[in-house]
Amino acid sequence: MIEKIKELLRSLENTSLEEIELEAEGFKLKAKFKREGAGAPAKGVPETPVQPAAAKEESEEEKEYYVVESPMVGTFYRAPAPGAEPFVKEGDYVEKGQTLCIIEALKVMNEIESEVSGIVRKILVENGQPVEYGQPLFYIEPR
Repeated sequence: MIEKIKELLRSLENTSLEEIELEAEGFKLKAKFKREGAGAPAKGVPETPVQPAAAKEESEEEKEYYVVESPMVGTFYRAPAPGAEPFVKEGDYVEKGQTLCIIEALKVMNEIESEVSGIVRKILVENGQPVEYGQPLFYIEPR
């Protein structure tokens, strides 16, 4: 099955497709392709303007927020160690490159850094919660 998935992904490399999601027999795969000229953020942390799916009306403020998405599947941690202070709290000002959280994947602790300077307006994930690739983690108001 892995070889078929690899073959499918290779066949999609030269298309204009930006994202694909497959689910079969309890297996789920979601892939995003980096396209030239797309201005993708560095270090694999995708950030896009926030567009809440549940909200019917967006305020002007919400349109200016950035969403920091999980670059991988893993476990979300707000602090560097149990009992330690969290990296950031809602309302904190963060600098570009500042660590926002850690995502543990395959026993590796991956620090997730902010790609914008601004104010953390919302933390969308609870400490110790599993996260999916592309799942929104933070709303940041750029400054």
